[in-house]
Amino acid sequence: MDEFSLLTLFGFLILLLVFSGFFSGSETSMMAINRHRLNHLVRKGNKSAKLTAELLGKVDKLLGSILLGNTLLNVAAATLTEIIILRLFGHNELAMLIGTLVIAFVILVFSEIMPKVIAASHPERIALPSSYLLSPLIMLFYPVVSVATAIVRGLLWLLRINIQTDQSKQKMTLEELRGLVLDAEHFMPRKHQKMLLNLVDLERITVNDVMIPRNQIEALDVNAEAGELRQQIVTCHHTLLPVYADTPSNIIGILHIKRVPALLQEATLDVARLREILHEPYFIPFDTPLLKQLQQFQERHARLGLVVDEYGELLGLVTLENILEEIVGDFTTQPPSQTGKFLRQEDGSTLLEGSSSLREVNRKLGLRLPLDGAKTLNGLILEHLEDIPEAGTSLKIAGYPIEIIQTQDRIVKMARIFPPLTQKL
Repeated sequence: MDEFSLLTLFGFLILLLVFSGFFSGSETSMMAINRHRLNHLVRKGNKSAKLTAELLGKVDKLLGSILLGNTLLNVAAATLTEIIILRLFGHNELAMLIGTLVIAFVILVFSEIMPKVIAASHPERIALPSSYLLSPLIMLFYPVVSVATAIVRGLLWLLRINIQTDQSKQKMTLEELRGLVLDAEHFMPRKHQKMLLNLVDLERITVNDVMIPRNQIEALDVNAEAGELRQQIVTCHHTLLPVYADTPSNIIGILHIKRVPALLQEATLDVARLREILHEPYFIPFDTPLLKQLQQFQERHARLGLVVDEYGELLGLVTLENILEEIVGDFTTQPPSQTGKFLRQEDGSTLLEGSSSLREVNRKLGLRLPLDGAKTLNGLILEHLEDIPEAGTSLKIAGYPIEIIQTQDRIVKMARIFPPLTQKL
């Protein structure tokens, strides 16, 4: 080294520190890069993304090469520092100690921490270009890395540590998928994120949570008088109408209103022909997950199903629209029978029917009423009070003040929900 000037040696030292920083940053960026984004770029034909994905496919060789290069450069930087100190101060032990501490600090700050922080903040910008330099280095370091890897695997085998993992068998859980969507809040509109979260939640929501209760089903009694049947069909706001005989729980078929006009043109409604055009009712177990039910609607080309309990008793009905509303929110086209269920008041409170679904209440009013028990507001109030309340009774559930406005036939007919109370400090 005597033939090199001090200025040249300092130049070599800076160069070693820069390359050491490159290896440190490359390692961090490769490990921090978004794999989903990387796969998307690969599918689009991005060459650097494809090369990066190939390097990550042999991560043991990648890390081995990066660590080998980084270690050689740091050792070379420390050795070069020692040579510079000998040139400047001779065999001075104090100078050697101070020089060692200084180069260790410089390597830590400029070749380790700073490159890693930058790479962690911009992994894609660092990893993709770095792959072009890392790829030939892996081939160059292959013999040394292979020997080192073999030694490590041997030691791990002696220690009975299994490092074999089958990536193809690792499936993402619903909670992990939900977390992935939540983490992507800065990369997509809030509305789209909410729709994706609702779609993920379909797996843990059952048809029992969103169905229209039996006492709210608009159905047609096939044994009613022809004039009454005609009037009900003409004024019906649904395209599909359950038809029962004698009792509402005895559903005998589903009437598609579009097939009725020909019958209505006759002077007297022919009930026998009406029975002939009925579709066979489709029954659904009450604990069917919404995601599965959505798939079954698609497979059967159906839009309406009747929900039954474990004994076959009718509980309600669920439609394709009910499920879609859980994903995209409420549709604007609602029949008159379902309008006016939520009446906003000037004081910020809301008047609503006790039969309102808790999921619908939470969705429309932006509340967080508990959903793990009762399915309707009436059920929640009765569950909380453990008694039939009288009009004028007030209570607080999940921080929301609720006032009972009207009761009828042992149920809460109408209630008022106020905004949550804020605690004064």
